Amino acid sequence: MSWIDFCGYAAAACTTAAYLPQVIQAWRTRSTRDLSVGMLVVLNLGLALWLTYGLALGDRPLVAANAVTLVLAGTVLVLKLRHG
Repeated sequence: MSWIDFCGYAAAACTTAAYLPQVIQAWRTRSTRDLSVGMLVVLNLGLALWLTYGLALGDRPLVAANAVTLVLAGTVLVLKLRHG
């Protein structure tokens, strides 16, 4: 693995892991009151676009990061829509 690929995977791990506390808290409490639905929609759209871009380039770190983060952010969006 090249140094630049390592940087990509490390960045992916950090930014993806950043969503875990929010997902866990929203899942446990069923409270998403303080989260903006607009922000979550735009975030998920952006993640889907980054994922598409990464797939087009064949960039594995970009694909890995955005695929996992899209699942996590999508989970928060679904919880927001269900539980307000």
